[in-house]
Amino acid sequence: MAGKSLLYKKKIIKQLYFAGLLSCAELSHKIDKSLSLTTKMLNELITEGTVIETGYAPSSGGRRPLMYSLKPDILYTVAVAMDQFFTRISIMDMQNRHVQEIEKFELKLADNPQAATMLAEKIEQVIEKSGIAKSKIPGIGIGMPGFVDPNIGANYTFLPTKGESLVDLIYRKTNIPTYIENDSSIVALAELRFGAARNRKNAMVINIGWGVGLGMILNGELFRGDNGFAGEFSHIPLFNNGKLCSCGKSGCLETETSLFVIIEKAKEGLKKERVSVLKQLLSGREEDLEKDAETIISSAGKGDRFAIELLSEAGYNIGRGIAILIHLLNPGIVVLSGRGASAGKIWQAPIQQALNEHCIPQLAVNTEIIMSTTGYEAELTGSAALVMDKYGEAAKKTFKPEKAKKILPKGNKTIS
Repeated sequence: MAGKSLLYKKKIIKQLYFAGLLSCAELSHKIDKSLSLTTKMLNELITEGTVIETGYAPSSGGRRPLMYSLKPDILYTVAVAMDQFFTRISIMDMQNRHVQEIEKFELKLADNPQAATMLAEKIEQVIEKSGIAKSKIPGIGIGMPGFVDPNIGANYTFLPTKGESLVDLIYRKTNIPTYIENDSSIVALAELRFGAARNRKNAMVINIGWGVGLGMILNGELFRGDNGFAGEFSHIPLFNNGKLCSCGKSGCLETETSLFVIIEKAKEGLKKERVSVLKQLLSGREEDLEKDAETIISSAGKGDRFAIELLSEAGYNIGRGIAILIHLLNPGIVVLSGRGASAGKIWQAPIQQALNEHCIPQLAVNTEIIMSTTGYEAELTGSAALVMDKYGEAAKKTFKPEKAKKILPKGNKTIS
């Protein structure tokens, strides 16, 4: 019974983490246990100092139920958000608050055989710096680009690990359970659990960044596909532009829409004497990619005509891709999230224009295009949520290098 009690308590903790506040009756329903058993477990958690009473729910005409929440410092998650160039690491409490300054550092993933080891060592350093006991950290959640199979803890595009899974390598360095997921799926998980897609049945979450990723929420759950590879939105072949994509093909959506492409187009326009404040602000150096992306977005927000034109052109082409998603999946909402979402409503008009031109009206009229409520924070929030999604579950499947070779031929890469 002791083992079952611990399992029930973990289920309660998990539900309170995602909901924030719940009554005993709501918890009973969510963990599918009797009210008397749920009450017993709650009382034990209160005695242990894990759960606190937070007052009564607002009146709805009947007796107001007592509400419960987690103490924020009972557990901590290590959240890691990666793109092809930069990595952020944060330790977060049970209210998804950063308990210390976010550690941000440059870590190039392409052609970097030491990337996995460097990542593991940096995570260990951040944990040591925090002074938090590892016994209070149930897991490390990592969102990363590439073909990621979360079932066996492998990234088939980046972070080579010489025969062991990535999660095994990081566990060996930190002694903390580790979970990985494609960055766009992580962003979608954040939107599903805490953001604009919360309580929505079918949603497409567009992750605007160095690629243009996609996280799919179908029937209220994150859809990953058989191996976790679902959602390669960046690589829909939409153009006959002859531009080589990072995946090795040409004409992919990414070749006209990513922030990297927007920066390149900005530099080309400035060489042709386009009038813009970007002429004084844009660096153009590879080491300043992040700064340049932020500069273009902020300049558009301040009304710079050329910056708005750059984002609008990319937005229109993203809208063409979204039209395909609407025709195939009929989502209730499309959420624009990720690094590029800070441009806000500048994206919405060109995307809507593309939908007007390329989407069947009866389908498009029922799909909302909305901005993320979590934005650039989404990947860190999603990484923390990934840990708590797995809280109390059985161990992962065993990594098999020979299976990895069958799934993805050597040299096949993507950076979405």
